[in-house]
Amino acid sequence: MRFAIAIPQFFGDGEFDPGAFRGYFARVEELGYHSAWAQESVLGTGPQLAPVEAMTYAAACTERLRLGCVVFVSTLYSPVHLAKSLSTLDQLSQGRTEIGVGTGGPARPFAAFGVDPHRYVARFTEGLELMALWTEPRVTFDGEFWQLHGAAMEPKPAQKPHPPVWIGANGPAALRRAVRLGDGFFGAGSTPTATFAAQVTIVREALAAAGRPAAEFGLAKRVYIAVDDDAEQARTRMNAALERLYGRRSEQIEAAAIAGNPDQCAAGLREVAGAGAELILCTALFDQAGQAERLAAAVLPQLG
Repeated sequence: MRFAIAIPQFFGDGEFDPGAFRGYFARVEELGYHSAWAQESVLGTGPQLAPVEAMTYAAACTERLRLGCVVFVSTLYSPVHLAKSLSTLDQLSQGRTEIGVGTGGPARPFAAFGVDPHRYVARFTEGLELMALWTEPRVTFDGEFWQLHGAAMEPKPAQKPHPPVWIGANGPAALRRAVRLGDGFFGAGSTPTATFAAQVTIVREALAAAGRPAAEFGLAKRVYIAVDDDAEQARTRMNAALERLYGRRSEQIEAAAIAGNPDQCAAGLREVAGAGAELILCTALFDQAGQAERLAAAVLPQLG
């Protein structure tokens, strides 16, 4: 079992503190977290820094910690530009990058990005295929959305053949697509544990049908978590933070989050692990430095 932590990204105009950011990552490495992960939200009222830049800054502040994003809505990107950015980051971090991608689902503001809302899944799949720029000396590609002739991209990622590609998915078709195209499935923080368990079952069935060894395909989940000796206060603060993040109250999202005293949080994370997660991304939505300390001291040791 591996545990990850969130990359701090929510800073209003002028609020970012470079010293505190560096201190957070120095301590996270000392505490032994496996990795740190960003989120992506290009449009919205929440003051959220972009993931590639936040990951790059974090890479400069760390030596061992792996760094990822779940997920880049890669449908909205030029895959050539995204491949170049992530290859560069993998070189700068000396091979510590993890890549999470997803279609974004049908509700994205596709028109703002010049994307056909009726072809977003095809665009997503083709974009991943074009990431062959990471592995091939030259690429000739005649797709529906992009065309290249004898194109090269250097340098390649430091990790060979490329960084691990995690795919965020929800429904059965998307989960099976994740098995076809990715190296792992990453469950959303808004997904309740029982739903995640059902998703893991679909993934394992798809792996078996494809003849892929289950041990070679990762299973992970983001968990929104708040630990406090006062369990009621933890839940109140968590629900308020989720409302700010999602712009609305949602009983399902609130139920998916874990909030309570250390024993209650450990029990909730144990259920996520029992549902199949091999990597759990603990995402605090307030007092991230303090929550990282409390989790490492009082919660994660209970999970062995």
